[in-house]
Amino acid sequence: MFSAIARIFRTPDLRRKIGFTLAIIAIYRLGSHVPAPFVHFPNVEECLRLNAGTEGLLSLVNLFSGGALLQLSIFALGVMPYITATIITQLLRVVIPHFEALHKEGQAGQARLTQYTRYLTIALALLQSTTLVTVARSGQLFGTTDIAACQQLLTNDVWWAQLLIVISMTAGCGLIMWFAELVTERGIGNGMSLLIFTSIAATFPSAMWAIFESNGLEVFLLVLAVGVVVTGLVVFVEQSQRRIPVQYAKRMVGRRTYGGTNTYIPIKVNMAGVIPIIFASSLLYIPMLIAQFNTPQDGSEPSAWVVWISQNFTTGDQPLYMAAYFLLIIGFTYFYVAITFNPVEVADNMKKYGGFIPGIRAGRPTAEYLDFVLTRITFPGSIYLGLIALIPLIALATVGANQNFPFGGASILIIVGVGLETVKQIDAQLQQRHYEGLLR
Repeated sequence: MFSAIARIFRTPDLRRKIGFTLAIIAIYRLGSHVPAPFVHFPNVEECLRLNAGTEGLLSLVNLFSGGALLQLSIFALGVMPYITATIITQLLRVVIPHFEALHKEGQAGQARLTQYTRYLTIALALLQSTTLVTVARSGQLFGTTDIAACQQLLTNDVWWAQLLIVISMTAGCGLIMWFAELVTERGIGNGMSLLIFTSIAATFPSAMWAIFESNGLEVFLLVLAVGVVVTGLVVFVEQSQRRIPVQYAKRMVGRRTYGGTNTYIPIKVNMAGVIPIIFASSLLYIPMLIAQFNTPQDGSEPSAWVVWISQNFTTGDQPLYMAAYFLLIIGFTYFYVAITFNPVEVADNMKKYGGFIPGIRAGRPTAEYLDFVLTRITFPGSIYLGLIALIPLIALATVGANQNFPFGGASILIIVGVGLETVKQIDAQLQQRHYEGLLR
C-alpha cells in the first residue's frame, strides 16, 4: 500500500494532477469561509455557536455547501444549483424530444446539454441567492429563534446592498462550476463530485465533536463503531451488481471477422444514487414551508392543520415523518431508475449491433426481460436507500445528533461513492504506467 502511494508521487503527471486537484479544493474551502458583502459576520458566528440551525431542505443544502450556507459566504450556494440543474436537464429528456435527440447525438449533443445545464445553473443560483438573502433579511434563516443576533444578519438592508449580495453569491456559484470543470479536465476524478465530497467531509469533525460533547465518550465510540459497520455495508452494496451476459454474433466485413465477443450489462443494486433522497427531502420541506407561512405573527393560536403539520413534519424524529420519508424514497427510486435506464433503447442497440442475451430473443423479449430484472433489482436497492436515509433521523431521536449525521443519508453515500470512483481512477492511471495499481 505504501509503495503504491510512493509510486503516485514519483509519477510526474499523476503528481501534477493530484496537486492541482488539492489546490482547487483548498481554494474552494477558503471561499466557503469568506463572507459575502454587507453580512454581519459576528452575528452569524454567534448564531452558529449557539447551535441554532435549520431542518429539512435547508439542512441538506447546508450539508452540500460544507456549512457555507449558514455562514452567508460567497460560496453559500455550493453545488446545489448545479445538481438541481443537472436533474432538471435529465428529467426534461422525457418531455422534450429535442433534449432526447441531443442525448443521442454523442459528444456534440452532450456538449450542448452541458451548455444548457450551465445556463440553468446560473438562473437557479440567481433565484436561490435572492431567496437566501430575503430569508436572512427577515431573520428566519436560523428558524424561529429568539436570539437577537439571528434577527440582524445584514449590516445594510437597502436594495442595492441586497443586489450586491445576490450578485456575489451567483458569481460564487459560477466560480464553483468553473472549478469543477477544471478539476475534471486537468485534475483527477470528477470535479463536481470531488467538491461535493469535500463539502460533506468538512462537516464530519464538527458533527463528531458535537456528539462527543453532548453524549460523552461511550456514545462517541459507539457512533464510530456503527459508522465503520455502515460504511462497510455501503461499500458492499454500492459495488454489488447483476451482470446480464450478452453475446455478439460474428460478422464478415470483407475478409475480416468482427464480433463474436462475450460481455455483460451491469445493473447496479443502487442505480439511483442519492437523487431519491434529495427528491424526498425537497418534497417533505413543502409542508413545513406552508405551515411556516400560515403561522400567525400576532401571537394568536394557529389553525389545527398548522399545529398538526408542526407536530409531525417539522422535525425528523417524528414517526410519521420517518414513514413518509421512507415511502417517498422508495417511490422516487423507481421513478428515477425508470427515467435513466430505458430497456427498450438498450434492447434496440443490442439488436442493431448483433447482440443478444443467451436464451432470450432479440427485440421486444429482450426489453421485457431487462425490465423484469431491473424491477426486481430496484426493490432491494430502494429499501437500502430508505434505511440508509433513516440513519440520521434515528440518530436525531436517540443521541440528539442533527440531520447532518455523518454516517448516514446522502453524506455516507456520496463519501463512499466518490471515494471509490476516485481510487479506481488513480488505480487505472498507475496501471497504465507501472503495471501495478493502487489496489491489489
